[in-house]
Amino acid sequence: MQSLWEQTAQVPEFPALEGERSTEVLIIGGGMAGVLCAYQLHRAGVPYLLLEAQRLCGGITKNTTAKITSQHGLIYDALISRFGVERARQYLEANQAALQAYRALCRTVDCGFEEKAAYTYCLDDRRKIERELSALQKLGFSAQFADRLPLPFPVAGAVCFPRQAQFHPLKFVSAIAKDLHIYEHTQVRELVGTTAVTDQGRVRAKQVIVTTHFPFLNKHGSYFLKLYQHRSYVIALKNAPDVDGMYLDEAQNGMSFRNYGDLLLLGGGDHRTGKKGGGWRELRAFARRHYPQAEEGYHWATQDCMSLDGVPYIGPYSASTAGLYVATGFNKWGMTTSMVAATLLCDLVQGKENPCAEVFSPSRSILRPQLAVNGFEAVVNLLTPTAKRCPHLGCALKWNPTEHTWDCPCHGSRFTEGGKLIDNPATGDLKH
Repeated sequence: MQSLWEQTAQVPEFPALEGERSTEVLIIGGGMAGVLCAYQLHRAGVPYLLLEAQRLCGGITKNTTAKITSQHGLIYDALISRFGVERARQYLEANQAALQAYRALCRTVDCGFEEKAAYTYCLDDRRKIERELSALQKLGFSAQFADRLPLPFPVAGAVCFPRQAQFHPLKFVSAIAKDLHIYEHTQVRELVGTTAVTDQGRVRAKQVIVTTHFPFLNKHGSYFLKLYQHRSYVIALKNAPDVDGMYLDEAQNGMSFRNYGDLLLLGGGDHRTGKKGGGWRELRAFARRHYPQAEEGYHWATQDCMSLDGVPYIGPYSASTAGLYVATGFNKWGMTTSMVAATLLCDLVQGKENPCAEVFSPSRSILRPQLAVNGFEAVVNLLTPTAKRCPHLGCALKWNPTEHTWDCPCHGSRFTEGGKLIDNPATGDLKH
């Protein structure tokens, strides 16, 4: 099961690390966030190395729907309620700056970059849309109301962000990564201070950035409490309409729409990893009802780290780990947030102040309702008797009949039917 992006781009290959190395900054994890960190450090003239356990962008990045937008659902009304107007404005400005950075970079990169309006719609409650528009007005952002969309169902209303974007993520990575200092097939087994231990040698760094999707160090930062993972599914349809924009239901289990070339990408079927959901079955049933002439060209699934409060964790890994930084919890908005993370972290490792550092601080309060949900899932699955246990923290694994995998409901690790690791935070295969 390869995504559309995997089947239409060739990512450059890099050697494995051998022997001892020293550098100013070590980046662990070669997804979009890690690559952009490397790119920005490279341009700034800061010595760095990037280590990727398998292949560059071979984890979550290859399965994105590849929207570049500041519109992350109906988030701004919620951000103002939780953090106040100033923090919400900083979040918006950080994401708008990320969009502008992509726009500038993509002028010289052939990656299908297109400016499109982004819409978040609500099926049955116009007041949610009105509250979001009111919040954006407080932030000084010119969003628009829409109630007629080129979708095969009526909506109560939608918030429109003009001049957002979409692209081909792997063509973008292929273009910017080729001259970077990257080592593939080099898994970091342990961090001793800021020295990384691999099977092939050690890398001594002054500072370390962890961009491994789900952070792999359990004893710092409490990320096993602060994060859970969510799966969602995509089908790409031929002979389907051009919807001329990017569309997302405000409900977590709703649908998303965007085009790429002559394909319509439908997303949805969401569920917490290890739980049941609609999957491709739900999307295919929708396509049969509304686009009966369409043919499926590609299908794939992705997985996202979700934070407690809807804001990513970007900054110092914990209060007790000097020189160690993290970027995680992108809440399904990995493309825009990867650029936010790269900009913020590259400032921090160079000793520069960044105005949005507090917004994304991983040390902010964890006293959110989702914390109780995550704790409950962990307790239930730790106590569930089953032979299949996750090597991460010992939770009971659940069989996923849609994808034929063993999935962890606690923290989202996934394994093939034969026990081979697919998704972290586990760092090894199942033991038989």
